[in-house]
Amino acid sequence: MRKKIDNILGKMLVVIMGVMVINVLWQVFTRYIVGSPSSVTDELARYLMIWLGVLGAAYVSGRNMHVAIDVLPRKATVKNQKRFAIVVNSLIILFVLFAFVIGGLRLVYISFILGQQSPALQIPLGLVYAVIPLSGILIIYYKSSDLMKL
Repeated sequence: MRKKIDNILGKMLVVIMGVMVINVLWQVFTRYIVGSPSSVTDELARYLMIWLGVLGAAYVSGRNMHVAIDVLPRKATVKNQKRFAIVVNSLIILFVLFAFVIGGLRLVYISFILGQQSPALQIPLGLVYAVIPLSGILIIYYKSSDLMKL
């Protein structure tokens, strides 16, 4: 299951990046060649960058490729390394649960309740913010999976 989620998430990131590149190229073309910049490309690039960054964080977390300070675990015994990994993964799960999932869901909910729309694209900002709890759920899944392997 984890490999399938990694595969889907990786492909989503490639698609988002591809759309973002095409979008920025279109922005440059319309600004410098046509002389009249497209009004939606700047906003779309910003929202795609948000999705790319936050989903990319979940992907990197799942692949255990994130930045880590491993001075303490490296010097510890194997038994203590396992304990350290349990503590660290548990703290990550708690932080992500409260900050990304609960906080993100509240942000999405408030955005929809207030009817916030993006200025140029006229899409609900709750859709843009929805990546936060989605990424949180993915990180919790990955870290829970890591805990079960220990």
